[in-house]
Amino acid sequence: MIAGGELAGLPTQAPQPAGTPVLVVRRLGCVDYEPTWHAMRAFTDARGADTPDEIWLLEHPPVYTLGQAGRPEHLLRDVGIPLVKIDRGGQITYHGPGQLVAYLLIDLHRRCLKVRELVTLMEQAVIDCLADYGVSAERKAGAPGVYVDGAKIGALGLRVRNGRSYHGLALNVDVDLAPFSSINPCGYEGLRTVRLKDFGIADDVASVGERLLAALQRLLPPVYPADRPPA
Repeated sequence: MIAGGELAGLPTQAPQPAGTPVLVVRRLGCVDYEPTWHAMRAFTDARGADTPDEIWLLEHPPVYTLGQAGRPEHLLRDVGIPLVKIDRGGQITYHGPGQLVAYLLIDLHRRCLKVRELVTLMEQAVIDCLADYGVSAERKAGAPGVYVDGAKIGALGLRVRNGRSYHGLALNVDVDLAPFSSINPCGYEGLRTVRLKDFGIADDVASVGERLLAALQRLLPPVYPADRPPA
């Protein structure tokens, strides 16, 4: 488990040389939640007009996170898992080992994306990833995320500052689902949660991460130069 390590050196302010990739992928392993959150904020604050977008693929040790408008009463009981109040949208959710987390640090203006479009894109990436495994998933009107037979398998939450996003999505791969029973997941009482393992999928988090990454890369619009907007 990494408490800081690589995360400490992530924010970049220096101009990017010619040939710099438009998307950097970081595979961070299992990292503590709060240092990762602070690193996302620092990266977003420090990035310049030419800073490449990044996607971070990782897992977290057990933690509940409560969105900026989240209601504490959605934590039903104290089971010894820390609760962190954060600045994304949405209510309460659980992160733990066996859950794939993908953080999207995207300059929306450069890709001509609106926030709602990015949310839809993330949902579609999860749906496409699950389809690769033969699992049929769908959206639910008014309840961001991805569902299989009415049970939630993927959660989303974003923060956008100055047109740049951070936070992202979480996909249950082989995570212990018991901690979800101590919350109203995403603020919904009685919402069932499922994981890929429940459908006979044996791939680990890293393997699922590569499939999800491919879907995200396929769906993300290109970076347009500032002087050449899309036609």
